[in-house]
Amino acid sequence: MAPFGKFYTYPDNYRVQRAQAIAALNGLELEIVPDFQMNVTNHSPEFLAKFPLGKVPAFESSDGTLFLTEAQAIARYIADSGPKAEQLLGEDAKTRALIEMWACLADQELAPNATAPFLMTVAKMWEYDEKQYETHLAAVERATKRIATELKDGRKFLVGGKLTLADIMVVGVLQWATKFFVDEAMRKELPGVEEYVRGILEVPELKAAFGGLELCQTRVKA
Repeated sequence: MAPFGKFYTYPDNYRVQRAQAIAALNGLELEIVPDFQMNVTNHSPEFLAKFPLGKVPAFESSDGTLFLTEAQAIARYIADSGPKAEQLLGEDAKTRALIEMWACLADQELAPNATAPFLMTVAKMWEYDEKQYETHLAAVERATKRIATELKDGRKFLVGGKLTLADIMVVGVLQWATKFFVDEAMRKELPGVEEYVRGILEVPELKAAFGGLELCQTRVKA
């Protein structure tokens, strides 16, 4: 099978892992560009000619006619490009809107608010600021409580009775954030969320993309 497209990315990028899971569900093959160097490759003239903002991850279609950044757009395109498109994206306008709402929550609420503390503590790329650290993690907890509310009564999926893009987008961020910040104390305030994430990660295509769930007992701090 010829690759559907290729990614420019650094290792262990959960945004790319989400796309790999979606591609596997749709029977599509994705290639990872070898020898990519963050802040080197994506600053080169060749890269910027395709992706003018230099953002990563970046996706290039196999025929060289489509160049995408913004992980949410990439995920949606891959979801819409195979036989599972209707399941992943929804069969009607109402369902599609609900799926898009959760995808937006994942990438506009969960992801940026988990990334900021990561850059302060794990990556050490930002100066540590205790107030900002706590503000961002409070926002992560608030967004995750919204998910917990949706999962009341033991629901296994966010929209309808089957796996959709909503679950992949949300779990992609949560399985990463639980390694560092969604600690035991926070998880006690989020009934059903751990079980939900574990269940989604048991789907073979997601397990292959993300591996198992790693839970921190206490959150990483400076």
